[in-house]
Amino acid sequence: MGETSTKPYLLRALHEWCTDNGYTPYITVQVDEHTRVPMAHVRDGQITLNVGTLATNKLVLGNEFIEFQARFSGVAENVWVPVAAVSAIYARETGAGMGFEVQPYEAPSADDAAVPADAADVEPGELAPAADDSNGDGDDDEPKRPRLTIVK
Repeated sequence: MGETSTKPYLLRALHEWCTDNGYTPYITVQVDEHTRVPMAHVRDGQITLNVGTLATNKLVLGNEFIEFQARFSGVAENVWVPVAAVSAIYARETGAGMGFEVQPYEAPSADDAAVPADAADVEPGELAPAADDSNGDGDDDEPKRPRLTIVK
């Protein structure tokens, strides 16, 4: 087994730094057939995502993948991104952050991380189906969440 990459640890650390300082963490992702993002928001093969706590639900910054739910144009979507595809993380307000080399995707072994069940059934370039609301009307007691906006 090879040495573990420092990239996921740096992503988690910079995400925590942004959050602790009141900044909004954004990641820039190189989109390919292994990413599950809303393709309508991809520009020049990249997408920039707000991964702040107010913009995401069920955020997991794992060693192999970044997974969360977010709203795009008011529609809840599941997002699944290989860590290897992340090219930068930065604070929206200051631009402080770090860039990374985008590495070719390597499927994890069975012992590493498993592909989410709903992502395995989706064709490349498509978005995995969003989790269903329990009451279906979208009107609940939680405050309205902010929408993600694309930053270039």
